[in-house]
Amino acid sequence: MIVVVDASAAVELVLRRPQADAIARHLEEAEWVLAPALFVAEVTNAMWKYHYFNGLPVDLCETAITDALALPDTYAEDHELARETFALAAQTQRPAYDAFYLVLSRRHDGLLLTLDASLQGVARKQSIRVASVN
Repeated sequence: MIVVVDASAAVELVLRRPQADAIARHLEEAEWVLAPALFVAEVTNAMWKYHYFNGLPVDLCETAITDALALPDTYAEDHELARETFALAAQTQRPAYDAFYLVLSRRHDGLLLTLDASLQGVARKQSIRVASVN
């Protein structure tokens, strides 16, 4: 099974938040874990928010970034997904950031691993499989 992991799921896992165990199970069962290159910026920005708004210490944020960036086996080049991503974002009226994950999931018939309920809904409407983490 191929899993496309997004930043919300990765951050939940590495910070050992409530749904971490369910996320870990999906990743352990995966034969191949993918993410768009955008994942790096999104994880880094999420950890900046945890530091800036929640006071998470810098060293814990840095460790979390390292751990999250180690989750994907492969990063897809965003420039190779851009045109298809734009088309899907325009069609679904969703941010292109989200559409990168949708396109990657669709291209590889992958299971989308995200905690974003809105993104899950759009994925299902696009016949993209979504991991259950509840």
